[in-house]
Amino acid sequence: MRCGLTQEQAAKAAGVVKRTQANYEAGSSDAPAMYLSIVARELSFDVMYILNGVRTTLSSGELSEVEDQMIQQYRAIPEHDQHAIRRFLKAMADDAKTHIR
Repeated sequence: MRCGLTQEQAAKAAGVVKRTQANYEAGSSDAPAMYLSIVARELSFDVMYILNGVRTTLSSGELSEVEDQMIQQYRAIPEHDQHAIRRFLKAMADDAKTHIR
C-alpha cells in the first residue's frame, strides 16, 4: 500500500482478511460501501481518491465558516470567472512569497 501500511495492517483495521484487501487494491473485487466507510474512519483514507482518483484536500470540518462560504460562492460562479479567481489567487500567493522574509 502507498499509505505506509502493509496489506495485513490495512486489512486488520478494515476488518477484512489480507486476500480481500489485496483484491480491493488490485481492482479484482469492488470494495463495498461499508469497507470504504471503515477505511475512511479508521485509516483516514480519502474515499473520493479511492473511487475516482481525485483527492479531497480538506474535510468540511477543517474549513472555517468564511472558507466554506467562499468555496460555495466560487462554485456558484461561471467557469470563466472561476479561472479568473484562480489566476488572481496565484498572483497574490506568488507575490506574498517574494515579500516573506
